[in-house]
Amino acid sequence: MFDDLAMSALQVSASGLSARQRAIADNISNINTPDYLAKRVSFEDSLKSAIDSGDPAAATISTQSSLEPTETNGNNVNLDEETVSITDTGLKYQTDIEALTAKFQLLKTSIGNA
Repeated sequence: MFDDLAMSALQVSASGLSARQRAIADNISNINTPDYLAKRVSFEDSLKSAIDSGDPAAATISTQSSLEPTETNGNNVNLDEETVSITDTGLKYQTDIEALTAKFQLLKTSIGNA
């Protein structure tokens, strides 16, 4: 009942976006740390493949170091890029949570009318 395709996909997406938010926060907090390489979180392609195969829970969330060029101190965090990314990620996360809330509300209403 609670493990339908949409709900599973939204849960994985919310987890991936949460991991991305943490990585961005780490990046911003280390903007002046010498030799720090920005982290990048990816999960969308894996989630799409997992949805296509019918098992969103099989999706993986991975974190890699950015391959962007570094400054003279070896750091490659770009504050403008991180600011845009945190805003985009936050909006997507909020949308996922609202969709999950609507799904639970629909279930609650269905159960109440049964």
